[in-house]
Amino acid sequence: MDIDKELEDLFDDPLLDISEKEKSLFDIPEDMQKAQAGRTQPDHYAQRKVCEDFAAFQPGFLKVHQELKEGKRSLVKTSKTDSMQQGAYYVVDGQLLYLASIGEQMTASNGTKDGRTRCIFENGTETDILLQTLRRNVMESGYAITATQEEEDNVFKNPDGVEDGDKVTGYIYILSSLSNNPEIRMYDNLYKIGFTINSVEERVANAANEPTYLMAPVKVEASYKIVNMNSHVFETLVHQVLDAVQLQLTVTDNDGNVHHPQEWYVVPLPVVNTIIEKIVNGSITKYTYNPALQCLEKRIVKAESTFNTTGMKVLSLIIKKCYFDDIMSGEKKIEYRELKQTTLKKYTFIDESDGKRYLKRYDALRLFVGYNKDRESALVQVVDTTYDDEHSVVEYHLGSILEHVKP
Repeated sequence: MDIDKELEDLFDDPLLDISEKEKSLFDIPEDMQKAQAGRTQPDHYAQRKVCEDFAAFQPGFLKVHQELKEGKRSLVKTSKTDSMQQGAYYVVDGQLLYLASIGEQMTASNGTKDGRTRCIFENGTETDILLQTLRRNVMESGYAITATQEEEDNVFKNPDGVEDGDKVTGYIYILSSLSNNPEIRMYDNLYKIGFTINSVEERVANAANEPTYLMAPVKVEASYKIVNMNSHVFETLVHQVLDAVQLQLTVTDNDGNVHHPQEWYVVPLPVVNTIIEKIVNGSITKYTYNPALQCLEKRIVKAESTFNTTGMKVLSLIIKKCYFDDIMSGEKKIEYRELKQTTLKKYTFIDESDGKRYLKRYDALRLFVGYNKDRESALVQVVDTTYDDEHSVVEYHLGSILEHVKP
């Protein structure tokens, strides 16, 4: 048997012929070729490398492991809406990491902010992975690690408030720019709020040559020592409150490189100091900054029901304020609802056993005043339900006020 002849006959079989039309199925369309040709390649890939100053971070990893064992910390899954916190610990693929810093951030086309990070791993390596890549990795194959109750409770103190045994973990500073650039001088109340582990004077000594300080000297308006607290958490709180007035700046350094400094805000200095005071007393989470009025605005916390309605049939209705007040005072004992074609299913049902329509029976009415999100409401007992055939209305006979929720 001639093997070569057999193979030649096999590959010459017409069944293996591919027509030009079939070959075209593997062609890349011209528009896709152009898109691929124009696609920019990353100019930098994050890679692991040895962390030269790992000795400064190692005690933190050991402490976190111990606090996890003691139940002082816990692992939590994250979502797209959770922010990545500088100074926080995370687990990715079973390995503990510390988010030491978040560099200059850019806003992507989808509105998210991204930038290079410095992540320290417990095995002594580090990487400058992008913030959004880190977020995705934590979501898909990791956890965030909660802060301890002690960290959440501790606050910072000013220089005169440090007591024996307190550990100064850093400094928050407030700066104004002494730049002669008209594009910067045009802004009144422009301040930078930053953090340093060294003295403020040492940190800003070279301000005239650093893009983060707008390549100009600065004036220190105020500074605070951070005591017994993760300083980055404090800094993050300040920035979250003032996010709406963060100024987007473009600065060119001495080498011609373009930078977009962060942490510069257009806000009156007294407001900044008030924000710091409210972080001290723990009330800052109740406030937002109103740029139009240039002041802090107390958040309106939506009032929520606490009454357990499990097993109860409750009908929700919108009601005018005057009628609501009459019900609350006891003057109004019946709530009426017109029965029409569009409301038949809401107030009645058909019994399949006899094909007849009956009134739905509810144990209580949840009455809302108006349509605003933060509105007054009440849960009122229904003692009977009747129908006024002459006026085509359902009558809900009211009993006790089970709950009154005020905004």
